[in-house]
Amino acid sequence: MSLPHPTALLGGISPDVFLREYWQKKPLLIRQAFVELDNPLSPDELAGLALEEEVESRIVLTQGATPWELRRGPFSEDDFKTLPEQNWTLLVQAVDQFVPEVAELMKAFIFLPTWRLDDVMISYAAPGGSVGPHYDNYDVFLLQSHGRRRWKIGQNCDDQSPLLDHPDLRILSDFQELQEYVLEPGDMLYIPPGVAHYGIAEDECMTCSVGFRAPSHQDILLHFTDFLGQYLGDSQRYGDPDATPVADPAAIDDQSIERLKNIVLELVNDKSALAAWFGRHMTEPRYPELIQPQELPAGTLLEELRNGYGLMRNPSARLAYRLEADDHLLLFASGEHCLLPATLLPLVQLVCNNDYFDSETLLGWQADEEAWTLLEQLLTKGDLLLEGDDE
Repeated sequence: MSLPHPTALLGGISPDVFLREYWQKKPLLIRQAFVELDNPLSPDELAGLALEEEVESRIVLTQGATPWELRRGPFSEDDFKTLPEQNWTLLVQAVDQFVPEVAELMKAFIFLPTWRLDDVMISYAAPGGSVGPHYDNYDVFLLQSHGRRRWKIGQNCDDQSPLLDHPDLRILSDFQELQEYVLEPGDMLYIPPGVAHYGIAEDECMTCSVGFRAPSHQDILLHFTDFLGQYLGDSQRYGDPDATPVADPAAIDDQSIERLKNIVLELVNDKSALAAWFGRHMTEPRYPELIQPQELPAGTLLEELRNGYGLMRNPSARLAYRLEADDHLLLFASGEHCLLPATLLPLVQLVCNNDYFDSETLLGWQADEEAWTLLEQLLTKGDLLLEGDDE
């Protein structure tokens, strides 16, 4: 698949302008963001994925047993045979992890951090199919890959926006249409967090939704403090060596709250700890069960590379790095991290920014013991795979 240059992807505006004027601010319609787009997946292939146990899929019927009925996969072929001719949508999550051609789409967004990218969800809709008016708490690019879909753009929403009383779906009960567009193959619509949108299939159509990770403040607070708690001993406790006699023994005074605040601030001001947690959190895989440890007999890596085989990134693995100020770097791999010397930065950048690594390039690192150990560890852990092992 031929990927557009970022400026062409964004309809002729530069990434700088897009980030300054649109990103997390307002929607942007981009006609022919992907010129002559080849649909990376047929409707039948998408339905085939929805039959698989390890694939997350849903079907939404505009009017099924109930209004906006939600059915969860995996599905059977008979499930699809009983669907009506109109007014339903199939949604398949993280298709990029199972179809390389879909994963390729994500490379068009290289002006954004890869650790912010979440997945590519693909939806197929029969005529009239929709999932209702709703809003997301993350950025999304909606790329039309087949057929036509009408998108209605509405108001800005938040936790106080009224929703329908529905057990499974967050559908707005009050949708205020402000704009309307019909997207054809190759067209793309950017929707910021909190902006209401309502897509309705004009005919049989498919949409690729490129979504971005955005941890909530609640997640940040809960998970970071849990991470810190792993390294705190039981002897580290609230203390008040500066205490003075109290007027009322039942009162919690300002001095006590100030001591408590200082404890919390001292812990959260640890920038290194925050960076370590954040890198681990943002590289946690959606499906960790698809990253399995591998037995690697001594000499296997060298033998395979000398035979001309390369390495590939596990499609489910997430990798990122951070260069520390003390000539060290942190490599984050699928929710774990390791401390490495800064001399390994070229290898770490290679591993984090590519999907395939040829044997000649990797053999160039054979003389570096730390580099070779890192490659073997990533291979043993399952973040990297020997060429052909993913088949």
